[in-house]
Amino acid sequence: MTKVQRVYRIGDIVDIKADGGVHKGMPHKFYHGKTGTVFNVSRRAVGVIVTKRVRGRIINKRVYIRIEHLKPSNSRKEFLERVKLNAQKRKAGDFTGLKRKPAMPEPAKVVEATNPVITLAPKKFVWLA
Repeated sequence: MTKVQRVYRIGDIVDIKADGGVHKGMPHKFYHGKTGTVFNVSRRAVGVIVTKRVRGRIINKRVYIRIEHLKPSNSRKEFLERVKLNAQKRKAGDFTGLKRKPAMPEPAKVVEATNPVITLAPKKFVWLA
């Protein structure tokens, strides 16, 4: 029931996740797992703009999908949290470190074996006649 009761608005970012239990309004298999933006809302279906690569170019496709096959996307959650934190830092007067920094490589470490290492030699082949 929660899938059907969700409210989608124009501009929302949604993930397309086809539900095999509902065959009506099911998206084509290509769109499964894609993320798009809502451009139209009707009673049972939602219009979603999705990018599709056709040969060398990228096309915006408008696809109508039933609500059961959609879920709100979490792709912008981290971005919105970062925007709020940056706004708080600016109010406090700290303008350093507002941009994301790439993850640095982990420091070197030595792995010691608890069991002694045993090297195995192959057995000699014996021909049975």
